[in-house]
Amino acid sequence: MHARALAATTTALLASAILLFTASGTHAAPNEPPVVIAHRGASAYAPENTLPAIDKAAALGLRWVENDVQRTKDGKLVVIHDDSLKRTTNVEELYPDRAPWKVKDFTAAEIARLDAGSWFGPEFSGTRVPTLAQYMRRVEHNHERLLLELKNPELYPGIERQTLKILANEGWLDAPHLTDRLIIQSFSADSVRTVHELKPAVKTGFLGTPNVADLPGYAGFVDEINPTFSSLSTTYVDAVHALLGAHGKPLEVSTWTVDDADSARKAAGYGVDGVISNKPDVVREALEG
Repeated sequence: MHARALAATTTALLASAILLFTASGTHAAPNEPPVVIAHRGASAYAPENTLPAIDKAAALGLRWVENDVQRTKDGKLVVIHDDSLKRTTNVEELYPDRAPWKVKDFTAAEIARLDAGSWFGPEFSGTRVPTLAQYMRRVEHNHERLLLELKNPELYPGIERQTLKILANEGWLDAPHLTDRLIIQSFSADSVRTVHELKPAVKTGFLGTPNVADLPGYAGFVDEINPTFSSLSTTYVDAVHALLGAHGKPLEVSTWTVDDADSARKAAGYGVDGVISNKPDVVREALEG
């Protein structure tokens, strides 16, 4: 073989090998405990879905964080769990006449005025609801990986394409991020399917516990089935693992929300690949102990 061709072939093989050994998603390596994912950031220790919450997860040494994305009245994406601003901000104080304080009824500028930290503790006073772009920059700064949930997509037509655009603008749709740092999930199968159709390279997950008979239908457009812990069994996890997902690898399972040591060990016994937790340090200690 010509030397130049040999060199090119060798380089290609090495690149393939690197991809093979790094493309792990939230899947734990053989003989290792499940990957621990910080639910809404380290939300037992800082206000959920805020920059302090993902900073705390990073300080704890967590590789993965989870968040929720919704859309404002003027079309900006923000990171917040509820479709109402009431529980986690001071919106009632600032805008007393605008009940029920839905995210979709407020502009990004109005939401940026809100205090999203004082409800959790005085030390977090002045914490803001982050935009998705702000959030992504902090995740990148912290060298974290993201399990991104499209929340209530039925309220926000086109949110899938818009989310992918922001991720692209922030550099999160390149090969290194797509290989091992990003998964998009939702309770809406239609929304997840849309993400897969728009950007097939993105890893996706469905939140819920579909009937075993229905799993093959999901396998065409998802890489993970992510059920609540109370619905789990070894039989169910095995049924999920038996199927190949959208990227030709066995479907994975990340379960939620697990916050105590006994439940963490039980989940690991079921064979899950990931555990989503508000107390990720507690779960990690239980799984590694």
